Amino acid sequence: MSGLDAIRIDGESVHLPADALRSLAARLQGEIVLPGSPAYEPARHVWNGMIDRRPALVARCASTADVVEAVGFARTHGLLVAVRGGGHGVAGHATCDGGIVIDLSPLHDVSVDPQSATVRVGAGARLGEMDAATQAHGLAVPAGVVSDTGIAGLTLGGGLGWLRNRFGLTCDNLLSAELVTARGEVLTASGTEHPDLFWGLRGGGGNLGIVTAFTFRAHPVGPEVWFTAAFHDGRQMQEILRFYREYTADAPDDVSTLAACGRFPPGAEAYPEEVHGLPFVLLIGMAAGPPEEGERLMRPLREFRRPLVDASGPRPYIRAQQFFDEDYPAGLRYYWKSLNLREFGDEVLDRIVAHALRQPSPLTTIDIWPIGGAVRRRDASDGAFVGRHVPWMVNCEANWESPQDDAANIAWARDALADLREYSDGSRYLNFPGLFEEGQGTMRATFGQRHERLAALKATYDPANLFRLNQNVPPAGRSERTAAHAP
Repeated sequence: MSGLDAIRIDGESVHLPADALRSLAARLQGEIVLPGSPAYEPARHVWNGMIDRRPALVARCASTADVVEAVGFARTHGLLVAVRGGGHGVAGHATCDGGIVIDLSPLHDVSVDPQSATVRVGAGARLGEMDAATQAHGLAVPAGVVSDTGIAGLTLGGGLGWLRNRFGLTCDNLLSAELVTARGEVLTASGTEHPDLFWGLRGGGGNLGIVTAFTFRAHPVGPEVWFTAAFHDGRQMQEILRFYREYTADAPDDVSTLAACGRFPPGAEAYPEEVHGLPFVLLIGMAAGPPEEGERLMRPLREFRRPLVDASGPRPYIRAQQFFDEDYPAGLRYYWKSLNLREFGDEVLDRIVAHALRQPSPLTTIDIWPIGGAVRRRDASDGAFVGRHVPWMVNCEANWESPQDDAANIAWARDALADLREYSDGSRYLNFPGLFEEGQGTMRATFGQRHERLAALKATYDPANLFRLNQNVPPAGRSERTAAHAP
């Protein structure tokens, strides 16, 4: 093992001697992965194909003690730090150029206590792993809608999914978190231990430390649920979205849905040939109760007009969670950017339709998420998450294949949201952040009065802003210029 050059947190170069690297490797239960090794290429890649970075080293952590060692190494050498949980974040914060990636993917154990209906989940686990473990006991933790999503990033950013109206966000069901601070301390954050830190972890992102394990409350769900997936004719997009708006106004909490405006990809074998190239509105969602009751509650989404394609039906909860998996493979190019909407009136609806019909990629959708039920009822001060105050969230989900199309797809998403900005307070769902290109403008617009509290917490738990590749709120007392993201 030879020494190598790396990038410090201040952007300057630093040489890491061979003996320092050997010492770190000897102290880890896991391993370090260096450029040139067979494991390096898969270790550096993340889910979003737009993100192509080359860290100086990857520390694959097999225990919380490994994370403490990796943090200490990064702090001693002043290294730029990225933290990888599931590697599924669209903004690409799970890797970096020239720094150290603290890789939590080996920490993917899931243990379920069916008596207390609680679940302990390692920070490297993905939704599919948690779903499999909980469903073995007839339980589920509210989570996202793609089973390859990492639990860590989803939870720390909020967690919208098919159970949200019944049981709330993923972060609403967090009971405690084990965390390694920038100083290398191992803390447990909960409602009774370090409650200030616990507040910040629920929606504040990975800004305050590295969570190594989560403990969640689980709920009886399944094994079968009713799942609606009705693709309606997008040539009547306004009419369909007006109906959907009316349906959601009175839908019970057992039902959680979204509407996706897109176009059937030409040549897609999953759809009949006669619909290829046509626009659609997908009305999709799950009912949390018995399938027969769910069918009744969600029947209007399929029967108000005849769908072009109807993939609805009872299915195991795990299969419902996997419905979108094939649509989001690793390596596709993704730019997802959201906006919280104060209203979804006819003017907003018409603008969404206009932009949906101009999408440059047939893999792209505009997703419209109604926010209600348990999410809206929870006290807005209970956690850092922002988004309970709005009835709707819109996400421009640009997905495409070729790097040559990057500019057109990114510009389309940005233009659409700029056109809707007047109907929003500027806050976003930070799991769909674009590339955080507005920096602190996004953070201040989203967190509002919470920004000051998060900055104070940051000053307590990470005063040097070691963990800055995330939804970053710089420590109070440091200028945003000096605390900004390093290259």
